[in-house]
Amino acid sequence: MTREAALDFTVVLILLGAGWGLTMPLTKIAVSTGYQHFGLLFWQLVIGAVVMTALALLKGVRLPWGRAHLRVYLVIAFIGSVLPNSASYQAAVHLPAGIMSILLSTIPIWAFPIALTLGLDRFEWRRFFGLLVGLTAVLMIVLPNAALAGAFPVIWVGVGLISGLFYAFEGNYVARWGTAGLDAIQVLWGGSIVGAIIALPLALFSGQWIDPRPPFGPSDIALAISATTHVLVYAGYVWLVGRAGPVFAVQVSFLVTLFGVFWARLILGEAYAPTVWGALALMMVGMFLVQPRRARVAGPEPLGENVRQSAHKQGPRPWG
Repeated sequence: MTREAALDFTVVLILLGAGWGLTMPLTKIAVSTGYQHFGLLFWQLVIGAVVMTALALLKGVRLPWGRAHLRVYLVIAFIGSVLPNSASYQAAVHLPAGIMSILLSTIPIWAFPIALTLGLDRFEWRRFFGLLVGLTAVLMIVLPNAALAGAFPVIWVGVGLISGLFYAFEGNYVARWGTAGLDAIQVLWGGSIVGAIIALPLALFSGQWIDPRPPFGPSDIALAISATTHVLVYAGYVWLVGRAGPVFAVQVSFLVTLFGVFWARLILGEAYAPTVWGALALMMVGMFLVQPRRARVAGPEPLGENVRQSAHKQGPRPWG
């Protein structure tokens, strides 16, 4: 790619990282007034589906509903939205937003052993060492002698890790079984609609329904901004994968974590012990080491099936 194109893509990469990183402090605000996970999950998926439907109508994109397509939507709805987002919303009640950002950066670290198990990748000592470094970062947060130990129940750190684990499963599912010819935007669109249908009875029968009528408080506004931001940023990420290639675009993972911690400190005034900053540094190293080495794309290429799958497998899906 030319120097001018590389500069433009870098600006887009930074904007995507800043937007995605903003969603975790917004999630913290959304749970701050007592809203519970199934209610938040339903409206997040509804807002996302509405925004994606509007974008699709403008671009003339259709959403197929064949049996194979519906299977993809169901799987993505469960392992890419309902299960990880429910865990994330519950953990966000108890954990600082910055800690959540660090925990969710384990997505590429979990993806490596899952890919090995499914036969999608081969063992590399460099990436195995990256896995160990990432786990060490987590231990720095939860060990009894760490400076933050006792500030929050350690069990919620485990719940926070569940989200990254499910997102890692999601990426490897797409890489192993494909998307029935759907592109990444269609998968997210269909998964959001199906996920909202699944989440509706969960919200109603659990007593966690959120009344959508005004007046709207900070939690309502934060949820709407977070859901809309996620859809727009994810669409931008898929665009970037198609133009600059997956090797370049996957670097957004680092920026999402860094911006997540930055926004949490700026918006929520969160302060962290030295062990947390050390964990953040180690997590960055672990993420770098665990990334697969692939030939950098020299220029723009169409968003074919291999690029779409790479967008799911390598790219972050934090906060559904």
